[in-house]
Amino acid sequence: MGKRRAIIIVIDSMGCGAMPDYAEFGDVAECNTLKNVAHFNKGLNVPVLEMMGLGNIGDFEGIFGTNSPIAQYGILREKSKGKDTTTGHWEIAGLISEKPFATFPEGFPKELIDKFIAETNCGGILANIPASGTAIIEKLNDEHHKTKFPIVYTSADSVFQIALDTDMIPLETLYEWCNIARKLLDEGNYNVARVIARPYKIIDGKPTRISKDRRDYSMAPPKDTVLDKYKNSGVKVIGIGKIEDIFSKAGITHAIHTGSNKEGLELTIKAINGTLDLESIKYKDTNITDNEREIIFTNLVDTDMLFGHRNDAAGYGRAIEEIDSYLKQILPLITEDDLLVITADHGCDPTVPGTDHTREQVPVIYYSKNIEPKSLGTEQGFDTIAKRLGDWLK
Repeated sequence: MGKRRAIIIVIDSMGCGAMPDYAEFGDVAECNTLKNVAHFNKGLNVPVLEMMGLGNIGDFEGIFGTNSPIAQYGILREKSKGKDTTTGHWEIAGLISEKPFATFPEGFPKELIDKFIAETNCGGILANIPASGTAIIEKLNDEHHKTKFPIVYTSADSVFQIALDTDMIPLETLYEWCNIARKLLDEGNYNVARVIARPYKIIDGKPTRISKDRRDYSMAPPKDTVLDKYKNSGVKVIGIGKIEDIFSKAGITHAIHTGSNKEGLELTIKAINGTLDLESIKYKDTNITDNEREIIFTNLVDTDMLFGHRNDAAGYGRAIEEIDSYLKQILPLITEDDLLVITADHGCDPTVPGTDHTREQVPVIYYSKNIEPKSLGTEQGFDTIAKRLGDWLK
């Protein structure tokens, strides 16, 4: 037997139907990211996902069911109380969040903002309201340039977001201010999932976010996940995309950020075929003693960040098709000693009212070279993935 590996690819926000408790999260029964994106685009061209059985789990226009799938496929329902990236990924890694993260529909408390202004010495802030990120930077860009104050905003999710023009205020300063915000939120027990750095520049006269320089500063997981278990056993755990941010570096041995899904998929291929320069992305405290097992964990964020939140169903559809085209290259690399997992972390339906995440169940697909193809039906808990990893890698 060769090296035993698990490769997890999370298509950020590609939910497949409202959870039974959708109304508690302010969502509508019609939310179904994959179904509605497929319908909007008059069908999706995803032959690899179709071959793996994606069309067998629901009615998605253009994604047909197959009598001869090559993978195991099913639907997962979230146990945690949330509909955000952190909660979803933590549960995939085996950590259930019983208590939802805090949200701030009226903006953040004055006491917190005053401390933030004092500790960052930023002079003041703009906004402090829930907002769409693209809209708020357009609206407040002139005032931002005049005052040099950062734009601080939130959403329906548990996020403290800081936007600024990095041609005026250095990117390093933005990251420093995010670290200060993270510290203040933790010290004050505000229970906020993420601080997000939202750098932008003026391109062709328009404020434009720079995706590759975005960073997420997550609350540290309160307990060990399956990633910690394997890292502590001397196993390589490679995070691609914003994985290291989501887990606040816990349980990760190697990490690399990405500027696009394309880059994330190409790096995943390199990690699988052994051509990724691991030495350059290795954490200093890493001690790899087990070379017989490995985890590769990739987050593909464009579906959520560029298309879901911006109500761009056409772009969302193209992004899913792009992922499928890379899966055509990935599948031949998967041996009988590899387990490929394809899933999502929540929904972000671009066709329903609002620009926020939607409380949805998610698809899950397991593939290995000699796997027994079958339907897994609907299972309770994204943490079934962590259990499957444990069974595969032990």
